[in-house]
Amino acid sequence: MKFLVINSGSSSIKYQVIEMETEAVLATGLVERIGETVGRLKNTFYPGTERERESELEQAIPDHDHGMRLVIALLTDPEQGIIADTSEITAIGHRVVHGGEDFRESALITPAILEAIKRNIPLAPLHNPANLDGIRVAMEIFPTVPQVAVFDTAFHQTMPPHAFMYALPYRLYEQDRVRRYGFHGTSHRFVAGECARLLGKPLAECNLITVHLGNGCSMTAIAGGVSVDTSLGLTPLEGLVMGTRSGDVDPALHLFLKQNKGMDLDGIDALLNKESGLKGLCGMNDMRDIHKAVAAGDKRAALALDVQTYRNRKYLGAYMAVLGRVDAIVFTAGIGENDAIVRAASLKGLEAFGIRIDPEKNSQRAKTARCISRPDSSVQIFVIPTNEELAIAREAATVVKK
Repeated sequence: MKFLVINSGSSSIKYQVIEMETEAVLATGLVERIGETVGRLKNTFYPGTERERESELEQAIPDHDHGMRLVIALLTDPEQGIIADTSEITAIGHRVVHGGEDFRESALITPAILEAIKRNIPLAPLHNPANLDGIRVAMEIFPTVPQVAVFDTAFHQTMPPHAFMYALPYRLYEQDRVRRYGFHGTSHRFVAGECARLLGKPLAECNLITVHLGNGCSMTAIAGGVSVDTSLGLTPLEGLVMGTRSGDVDPALHLFLKQNKGMDLDGIDALLNKESGLKGLCGMNDMRDIHKAVAAGDKRAALALDVQTYRNRKYLGAYMAVLGRVDAIVFTAGIGENDAIVRAASLKGLEAFGIRIDPEKNSQRAKTARCISRPDSSVQIFVIPTNEELAIAREAATVVKK
């Protein structure tokens, strides 16, 4: 069984073809700069194996339909493709950013499901329309193949009202569904399952804190295998310090900037989402550049690192209080998986809570899941690579099987 996983963005299409019996990746690629003068398709067949081969194409890609058809032409190419024709695709899994309160789990795509995704556009005006574009194109190209929507927000729909409600007039929730939703749910669900396997326990018996640190960052408290609180909120702006996003700020900052800097709401939104976070503090949002600058004595880079890891510690402490008992802390995503300095700084001073990191294990680089805590740590610490594409494929397989 070959599954196609599609993540359709506003100007891009990420994709993978996965052989589900072995969960081997047969192809992975990215169509980018859709709608620009020159677009690009980058593809890799059999990544990470001896048969790995790459290809790249540059040409005008006016829309998602054109981009997806270029992908299919490449995948079915008689000389280098990995499938004979579209009939070899058993199912398609689509990443959908926002399911609102309509979806607690992944869903087989029907006209009713498409309408529900459309209804949630006000909650994700940049992402859901692009996700719908990808779904519609795939349904045209693969009219007989079952297609599944996998929602970033679904995993967090188990949060209790006291965790997801904001202390705002209740009518805003009733009329406009203003509440905490959380994101990165596919990643948090995946690493939680992998952690339970490493602990040798059913996921339903595990209390975990999963820490997704990349350009976007989030943390989730998982009790008995389900999400009970998460740091991202109504939008992906709340919570931890991110690459270009501020995370938590005083809500009255908007009024302050309007009155004192003459900024309008669009300008403030752009400032908080694109000019803040690590970039706002030191001018850099790539942690590798920040570490180099810190080593060279850059005080603002050091400040940015301190602000981010301090915020991480605050949330870890809060979620330990939420859970009471914590079996493990899991670091994942680009920074979480690869940055020993950030991991160590985020856990600094938490020894009294039974969190003891092993410096030697933490400093080792590996692409596989591993434990980096000391034997006397009552809370185990793991680094587990996330694999959202595989998680989407597994979700699609479960839905299709049902």
